[in-house]
Amino acid sequence: MTAVSKPPSSFAVTPHKLSICILVQVYAPPSQISIPFPFSSVSQHNCLGIFLISLTKECGGIFEPTLDELITQLKEIDGLLNHWLSDHLMGRLSSLASPDDLFNLFADLRGILGGSDSNVMDDDQIMLDPNSIIGMFVRRCLLTFNQMSFEGICHLLTSIGAYCKDSFSDSGISSSHRLEHMDKNAEAKSCLFSSSDMSRDIGSVSGTFLHTNWQVQGYLSEQADVIEKYGSSFPLDAFESILKKLQQLAPELHRVHYLRYLNNLYHDDYPGALENLHRYFDYSAGTEGVECVPPPSGCSSFGRYEIALLCLGMMQFHLGHPKEALEVLTEAVRVSQQYSDDTCLAYTLAAISNLLSEVGISKTSGIIGSSYSPVAGMGTSLSVQQQLYVLLRRSLKRAESLKLKRLVASIHLEIAKYDITHVQRPLLSFGPKASMKLRTYPANIYKELWLSSRLINDFGDESSVLTADGAFCTKWLKSLKKPLDSLIFSQENESRSNSSSFQFSAQPSSIPGSVVQLLGSSYLVRASSWEMYGSAPLARINALTFATCFADSSSLSDAALAYSKLIQHLAVYKGYQDAFAALRIAEAKFACVSKSRIMLLKLQLLHECALHRGHLKLAQQFSDELGVLASSVTGVDMELKTETSLRHARTLLAANQYSQAAAVAHALFCTCYKFNMQVKNATVLLLLAEIHKRSGNAVLGIPYALASLSYCQSFNLDLLKASATLVLAELWLSLGPNHAKKALALLHSCFPMLLGHGGLELRSRALIMEAKCYLADPDFSVSDNPEMVLEPLTQASEELQLLEYHELASEAFYLLAIVYDKLRRYDDREEAASSFRKHITAFENPEGMDDSLFSRPSS
Repeated sequence: MTAVSKPPSSFAVTPHKLSICILVQVYAPPSQISIPFPFSSVSQHNCLGIFLISLTKECGGIFEPTLDELITQLKEIDGLLNHWLSDHLMGRLSSLASPDDLFNLFADLRGILGGSDSNVMDDDQIMLDPNSIIGMFVRRCLLTFNQMSFEGICHLLTSIGAYCKDSFSDSGISSSHRLEHMDKNAEAKSCLFSSSDMSRDIGSVSGTFLHTNWQVQGYLSEQADVIEKYGSSFPLDAFESILKKLQQLAPELHRVHYLRYLNNLYHDDYPGALENLHRYFDYSAGTEGVECVPPPSGCSSFGRYEIALLCLGMMQFHLGHPKEALEVLTEAVRVSQQYSDDTCLAYTLAAISNLLSEVGISKTSGIIGSSYSPVAGMGTSLSVQQQLYVLLRRSLKRAESLKLKRLVASIHLEIAKYDITHVQRPLLSFGPKASMKLRTYPANIYKELWLSSRLINDFGDESSVLTADGAFCTKWLKSLKKPLDSLIFSQENESRSNSSSFQFSAQPSSIPGSVVQLLGSSYLVRASSWEMYGSAPLARINALTFATCFADSSSLSDAALAYSKLIQHLAVYKGYQDAFAALRIAEAKFACVSKSRIMLLKLQLLHECALHRGHLKLAQQFSDELGVLASSVTGVDMELKTETSLRHARTLLAANQYSQAAAVAHALFCTCYKFNMQVKNATVLLLLAEIHKRSGNAVLGIPYALASLSYCQSFNLDLLKASATLVLAELWLSLGPNHAKKALALLHSCFPMLLGHGGLELRSRALIMEAKCYLADPDFSVSDNPEMVLEPLTQASEELQLLEYHELASEAFYLLAIVYDKLRRYDDREEAASSFRKHITAFENPEGMDDSLFSRPSS
């Protein structure tokens, strides 16, 4: 069926308005008292009244619903009432065969309105207040009908016939039924096109109908959220055609230009995005994504230049031009200061902070060099990271003064991220004896996270929500997209108030989607912090909380990050078989997302698996591909770059190329120091200690292990500190049997952390190390305490087989064979020796192994 266009006049009697009038007659029949037929309770009667109010409020829209859609809405009413109403409505419309029938209908309609003496009536008598919303609607219909010519009445009769004919000829296929046939990889398309039934209404296919300007605004707001969530996962041209039709029908809807800008932006169409951004700011004040606050005095609320610059800067950054973005954003700072636009200034400072935190820039010379720079006056001695910290604090102070709740929460979250990855140090030091305080403070991080999450409490009261045009429309759209058998009225308890049971006019959740996204992001930051601090259970539970509660309301990139954390946890604690099984599910779920973290995770897992299996050529290949990802078009990802260098050094170490591995690790240490990545340097120092241990230079490795321990203690890296203690114990033991007791004491000091929070590899190394310390101790007797070495070696061999870590597993089985030989358990010795040969052969000849896991990463 086609959409029903309205006549050009401001208000005209249409078949849809006539249908409302017929339902009004049912709601308020003349000369009736108490509860009229066909209602069985006051609750049912009141619910129809609320429904009629919602229909009358929507009569000023672009389109009117068809009869079939109106009946579909009536079917949401519970019990037998919906069937009676539908039959009555269609019967009354079908009976209108002549102008006299219409005249009699409107004559009866006059009788339901209360007159000047309406206060003189029975207490239970039903009479429609002429000044009520429904009463005013009926009066407008009566006045318009009285002014119609005979030709106009005949034309109305013809329209009623077509109105009923379209309904009778419809096949009744609902939009919810069509959605069931969409493919599983089109999740973003379903979210986009389930609401975009507007395009079908504009065309010739039936579907969800958008009724008012208010609802069209809500539709556009909903689609903006969908685009920002799903990125480029839906076709560019399909949504573009919808927006073009909307623009033709309602050229005053300037938000269409913003939707076209987003559509082009997330499809990396630079010219299209730039053109539509300019068009949007040619006609609009451009406050998308900015909290609504009154404009400052003397500042025009139309076409504000500084907000346009802010959007342009973010577009440049998204499309891979960080230097140009920074120049535009600093210009936005200058203009915001010139026009005293504190809100835009706060957002711009936060945007610059976000840019500096995500892009690896060693210096801002030549980028932020003008006198109006937001970092001007800080002093040239400050590093970019210190400038970033100052910007974050300035932005927070400004946002708090302006009471921009969401921006305050977002900045608290950015400060927490900063505190995790950067070391706090004084901005100014006086003399060589100044304290540097190279420490991280978990209490400060979780304080910032708490302050960010506290934002959701501010939206518990619906009165505190600032609602943009059409924001409530999302609830209406979701109600229309329900299956036909879903109920709007509550059947379980009709005694409940009608305001809580009726949902057509109900407001949506008082918590905005952006606030829910911020809350979800805080759980991801919590997971990352617990990963760094070494609590595997807390890291996992926070990632699970996000995946369970916030995945649907957050962006696909955040959801992919949560999935990658959980899959990485599986690989470390359960083995690669489970991890790769989960990875295949994640690849299918996020196949439509370009530059996904899932691809990065796959390369990381493949590299680790290749190292454990002895596929050094494949390991180097995967490390090189990670290096390609590190040099992205949006700037160098320093975290990924350091990760790539670490993996390259580990690959060289596995190939026994000690000098090359040490050179790569040393260069990485210098890079991390330059960019103030002191937390990462703790890992680099531990790698250097391992390189010296494997090369036979234990004496040279001990200082690196001690330095790593010092870093870990300062930065509260508990699990990494336990790993450094394990390496230090291995270094002491390699100096000779005389140091076995000292090595064992060091190992036992970190055993609770290693066994409680360490993964399969770390636990196995610790257990093998314990057995080696006992076997190297001249005072230890295997025959007296066999379980002291058999139990840890057996457990280590079982866990290493899950990882297919052939080199370390062969060592465990070798030691088991020695112990069984000393105990004269020859059958067990032969079994352990056989397992040793199997793993050592697999490690030395990796080409003969099954390469099913080494499939190429999806592009």
